[in-house]
Amino acid sequence: MLKNYLIIGIRNLFRNKGYAILNISGLAIGIAACLLIFTVVQFELSYDKFHSKYDRIYRVVVEDKFPDGDASHNPGVPTPLPVALRQDIPQLEKVAAIDAITGSQITVMGKDANAAFTGRKFMEELGIFFTEPDFFEIFDATWLSGNPKQSLSNPNTVVLSQRQAEKYFGEWKQAMGQYLKLDNNLVLTVSGIIADSPQNTDFPLQVLISYETFKNAPGYGYSTEWGSIHSNHQTYVLLPPTLSPENVEYTLKKLGEKYYVSRNQVKRYNLIQPLSGIHFDTRFGNFGDHLTSKSTLWTLSLVGVLVLIMACINFINLATAQAISRSKEVGIRKVLGGVRLQLMGQFLAETTLIVLMAVVLATLIATAALPYIQEISNVPSTIEMLQNPYVLIFLVVITLVVSFFSGMYPALILSGFEPIEALKSKITARNIGGVPLRRSLVVVQFAISQILIIGTLIAVSQMDFIRNIELGFNKDAVYMVPLNSDSLSQTKFRTFKNRLLENPAIRSVSLANDPPSSDNFWGRNFYFNNSSEELNFGTLMKYADADYFSTYGMEFVAGHGFQESDTAISYVVNETLLRKLGVTDMQSAIGKTIRLGGGGQWKPIVGVVKDFKASSVRDEIQPFVITPAKENYYRAGIKIHPQNLQKTVKQIQALWEETFPAFVYNGNFLDESIANFYEQENQMALTYKIFAGLAILISCLGLYGLASFMAVQKTKEIGIRKVLGASVGSIIFLLSKEFLMLITLAFVIAAPAAYYLMHDWLENFQYSIPLGIEAFAIAIALSLVIAWLTVGYRAAKAALANPVKSLRSE
Repeated sequence: MLKNYLIIGIRNLFRNKGYAILNISGLAIGIAACLLIFTVVQFELSYDKFHSKYDRIYRVVVEDKFPDGDASHNPGVPTPLPVALRQDIPQLEKVAAIDAITGSQITVMGKDANAAFTGRKFMEELGIFFTEPDFFEIFDATWLSGNPKQSLSNPNTVVLSQRQAEKYFGEWKQAMGQYLKLDNNLVLTVSGIIADSPQNTDFPLQVLISYETFKNAPGYGYSTEWGSIHSNHQTYVLLPPTLSPENVEYTLKKLGEKYYVSRNQVKRYNLIQPLSGIHFDTRFGNFGDHLTSKSTLWTLSLVGVLVLIMACINFINLATAQAISRSKEVGIRKVLGGVRLQLMGQFLAETTLIVLMAVVLATLIATAALPYIQEISNVPSTIEMLQNPYVLIFLVVITLVVSFFSGMYPALILSGFEPIEALKSKITARNIGGVPLRRSLVVVQFAISQILIIGTLIAVSQMDFIRNIELGFNKDAVYMVPLNSDSLSQTKFRTFKNRLLENPAIRSVSLANDPPSSDNFWGRNFYFNNSSEELNFGTLMKYADADYFSTYGMEFVAGHGFQESDTAISYVVNETLLRKLGVTDMQSAIGKTIRLGGGGQWKPIVGVVKDFKASSVRDEIQPFVITPAKENYYRAGIKIHPQNLQKTVKQIQALWEETFPAFVYNGNFLDESIANFYEQENQMALTYKIFAGLAILISCLGLYGLASFMAVQKTKEIGIRKVLGASVGSIIFLLSKEFLMLITLAFVIAAPAAYYLMHDWLENFQYSIPLGIEAFAIAIALSLVIAWLTVGYRAAKAALANPVKSLRSE
């Protein structure tokens, strides 16, 4: 029986090639889009699930609660906390501290720990950690050589991933016992090798240095003070199965009351965050190369489902339209004893055959598109799709679901024909319920496509707005070069800056801890205007030389910059800091004093700069204090004349390598760094563009098929109208007007839905475009034009046909 169904199904496909091409291609496009989105979403949701104790791993984080109800969050904890956790909460199964280092240099010393110089130097942006042996009692790793206790218990030892060992030494087995130098400062002995971490992890373990090294190494942030917190110093705990997270947080609150000093009603607490939330929680961040908002994943999933629904709608529309041509077949089968259940089985089998063909074609399309997946996501292009068992399960499920939902209604309609009416060719569109159903489905289909079009237009406009927004400083043609913080390098800063300024292509140079806009923040508590009362908010810091303001084109609203100095002698603040202090007249703040921390000295405010956006425009502007501090200069900002940029960059590199020969050169333009803030938004805008285009394509396929069906059904009517003098234009309008009305109705449904969705998306930004009518007007106009071109083309073919031939064929 099944073989018979398949043979008949294949014959029908060959008999109706146009119908088959439209159906299979429409379904294939929808399924391919859905498959790619599933691959992205499944990959993002799989982060760190390979750890065997995944459900019991938690990160200890910090929350500061202010008197006004606001709270700030930090993934870092004080360095004494891990010891306190082991002492005060012994029921925790394991506790491990880990401290990440970003932008550090690894120098390969080989077998000679005292080698004075080597050309094998590598700059590592991610993957270097100080960690304790107990970290591997919490997290899984495969040890190729050594073990945690042996390899990470002593000072100046380092464990490498297999990839890093091969990068440094050529063969990982040769790495054991050889030497590396960190930041031209610490000589480390390779004491272990671990297998490479999977791609789906927020812990890119590449270079692991013993925590004992961290304790004894100056300049890396180890402190015994409870008030000092750095976001890179984190602590992870393993809960026993019998201990609930709620009980741990209650105990942590008591621990905080014991160790933290409450300042001006600002309460500091420790919370625990499950490992399952680390990849998605934007409050805290992670050690990986990106965060993914779960709302973004749900949006992607919704887009994929909507595109698939559109493809299924196409199938139902075309299948019911084809029903009339198969009415006699149904009548004959029923007369010969066929029952409705058998007929439904036949039509569902035919549908499944079409869906299987579409799935095969979709898999080929998705496989071809997979290398480009990085354009719309952070999924690596090397990911294996068809080797993923979840993808195979998805394909099976999608085949069954699409076959059932796409095929059930046409099967019910076709199997329900009365044999007498079918054999007498009395089956019409009214019998198949086609008119109301097709109208409803076309409305749904175009409502979905218009939502995607509106979303695309708004997302693109918002990203254009972000690119052109006033930042409060000038980011153009500023080249950033990292500096080294060791004492020898600091003695060369002045010489390096002066020699740069000798180049006529360089306008100005500033040394600072960071440019005005970065993702790195240093916070301090402070006192204002000789008051002994600590404020209920802190300030963020920028440490910079006197040329900072001119190099970045920052505007003063009162006062001026500070004098050149290696240490803090005065302060420049931004407008937001004064507003939070209740100062409205910026000029009146000049001469007032600020003291940083509890033991600092009072120093005057000499200038107030216009507010600048120190990070993404998703975030509100924070209070800032800017002051000199040579020991905290980590970046040189070099303002270059726009002519011959590449030549000037090469000259900067040559001078840098001459001045700091022991370090790796690594520079980039500031505007590129700022653009990275909006990588996820840019990807989402591109996603909307792609899927809006797919939605339009699928809609056009469906409209073309339905227009063709209408043209065939009205062949005789069109011939009579032409004989009676109807113009080609009037016939095109006759065949097109219904679709144009339905698309207008779809817009009425789509507009409020799109407004709600995009208004919610724009709420993520502190600065955003207004939701005007332009995007909505463009969407309806574009939909009408596309629909008219699609339907109009088919209608024009019917209207231009010879009426004598059409009437004779009837």
